[in-house]
Amino acid sequence: MKFFKPFIIFLIINFSALGIGSLFMANGPKGDWYMQLEKAPWTPEGWVFGAAWTIIMICFSIYMAFLYLKRFTKKVITLFIIQFILNISWNLLFFNLKLVDLALVNIILLTLIVIAFLITYAKDLKGKSLLILPYAIWLCIATSLNLYISLYN
Repeated sequence: MKFFKPFIIFLIINFSALGIGSLFMANGPKGDWYMQLEKAPWTPEGWVFGAAWTIIMICFSIYMAFLYLKRFTKKVITLFIIQFILNISWNLLFFNLKLVDLALVNIILLTLIVIAFLITYAKDLKGKSLLILPYAIWLCIATSLNLYISLYN
């Protein structure tokens, strides 16, 4: 029962980030600009992004709830806020402003923050740290997609 309240709060915050980010996407992946880009051969189908982010945010919310109960410090709050801002701002930079190189820097920083969570709190959360792995893995894939677009467009 102690777990449920922070889990719901993080679920709301994390899915809010996805919602806000999608507002910043303009036409996003369905827009002419994106459709005309040279994309990586390993770019997944559009539906994969929605499915992946749903799973990622559920896992990340569980992870954050456990971390909240185990070690909720200023450092954790700061990392979480930075992660939140970087997650949202990537959509604005990439899709709306079409600043793919700046978006690449943004997503690299986001990836580093998520990896920092994984490494820093692995001793505290032990096996529960696996819950942040989908986020880290997906960000590595997304970073490679962004890099490809930066290099070939």
